[in-house]
Amino acid sequence: MSEWSEIKPIPKLDLAEKRFLLTLDDEIVSAEKKEQIRKELVEAVTAENMLPFYQSLIEQFKWTEDSSLVEKIKTDNEQKVKQLTDVITDAETNLGESEVREGNLARADFYCTIGDKSKAEEAYRQTIEKTVGMGGKLDIVFTLIRMGFFYNDNVLITKNIEKAKGMIEQGGDWDRRNRLKVYEGLYLTSIRKFKEAADLFLEALATFTATEVMSYNQFALYTVLVSMVSVDRVTLKKKVIDAPEILTVIKEIPGLSQFLNSLYNSNFSQFFVSLADFTDKLQQDKYFAPHAKYICRELRIKAYSQLLDSYRSVRLEGMANQFGVSSQFLDRELSRFISTGRLHCKIDKVAGIVETTRPDSKNALYQDTIKQGDLLLNRVSKLSRVINL
Repeated sequence: MSEWSEIKPIPKLDLAEKRFLLTLDDEIVSAEKKEQIRKELVEAVTAENMLPFYQSLIEQFKWTEDSSLVEKIKTDNEQKVKQLTDVITDAETNLGESEVREGNLARADFYCTIGDKSKAEEAYRQTIEKTVGMGGKLDIVFTLIRMGFFYNDNVLITKNIEKAKGMIEQGGDWDRRNRLKVYEGLYLTSIRKFKEAADLFLEALATFTATEVMSYNQFALYTVLVSMVSVDRVTLKKKVIDAPEILTVIKEIPGLSQFLNSLYNSNFSQFFVSLADFTDKLQQDKYFAPHAKYICRELRIKAYSQLLDSYRSVRLEGMANQFGVSSQFLDRELSRFISTGRLHCKIDKVAGIVETTRPDSKNALYQDTIKQGDLLLNRVSKLSRVINL
């Protein structure tokens, strides 16, 4: 494998996403859709001889095993393994280290493709020991990270992300350096570290090449979502809304332009409609589903804060109208967020007014300066006593 060879898209992460959809309630993914997904998975199993993957699906979802299919795949795989092993043996006897390495890599890729996790990991470990070039080693580490995504193995992901970082520092090229940002950003997304994920995704936006992990449109969608949750309004405008890379594809992603711009432009009633739609979509996404409710809550808080920051007080009914909700719903929402310290305001139920309680920026800076000054004076006083002694 050359230092600039294209990374093989294995394992196929779309299969893991389809598998995830089968675990959801029928209210989220219909029974008809699940049956279609099941057929697609069986077709993939048949096409790629994915016996270990098929057996894991049977165990997880209690499917009826197709014994004739299993026997055929088993026979084909045994022949393939023998063929690959013979190639390695011949290379070890008659050829050089490069051919041995290529043979080991082919066998590792085969195990990875059919879904045999343990054998693939071992085969890749053997291959990386025989690999000289840093680029080739990194490609194997990237494959192991993708296997971590495929099997939801966070230990495998984190171990190999750290390994890749160390290798990149020793001399990784710019393409693999940027790929690693996407891989790490995707992992951070899956564990709800959206700010860190947004930073990495935004850095990789103009140089995205990691199509073995996701399409560019999916990457753009993920970048917008984590940015909406985690970055401030100025950064959102500069690095997301006005980004040429986002502008190029945002119209191709249904509803995303309206979702993003309605928040930024304070079109809150439209934003709440889009938020409900995207919350439903997030529940069907393998990486965002565990965080769908959290994202919905954080974006509502961001929208409420955005409106309240513009006024000292606002009528509860008028605010409810802007968001397209009832006054009773808004009262409950604001009360909950106020009690947890997420919104800095108070509700005057008698007057029907929401008053902001956050100090303005000059006031806050003044109070912070006074506080820091007091701390400094106390330290100077203690120091002077020590010096006098």
